[in-house]
Amino acid sequence: MYEVYVAARFEAAHRLVGDFGPASRMHGHTYRMEVIVRGRHLGDDGTLYDIGELGRAVNDLAASLDYRDLNEVPGLTSVNTTAEAVADYCWEMLAPPLRDRGLYSLVVRIWESRDAYAAREDTLGG
Repeated sequence: MYEVYVAARFEAAHRLVGDFGPASRMHGHTYRMEVIVRGRHLGDDGTLYDIGELGRAVNDLAASLDYRDLNEVPGLTSVNTTAEAVADYCWEMLAPPLRDRGLYSLVVRIWESRDAYAAREDTLGG
């Protein structure tokens, strides 16, 4: 299995609903989004996927979340903006153009701090 990895950072605020102590109040993170695409076969050019193209998509997504209140981002307004929910949102935003490209899976990790992340990994149908 081959993989291509890119990462980006964004600053965002949010508040959690429920028994999350201080995190139930508005607070912010310097998020790190890590994205991995995996596949079994390389293309004729010797690559799994164009790392520059993946990097642009990840950077564009990070820019769309930068300095935002995640609770006001369309697609996140109806969910508790946990790291898991943000990982799911980012996975859903990145997956469509990756489908039918011969890739096996997509992983999105959302780091809230140096020591804690949540992730979504799922197949792409390739």
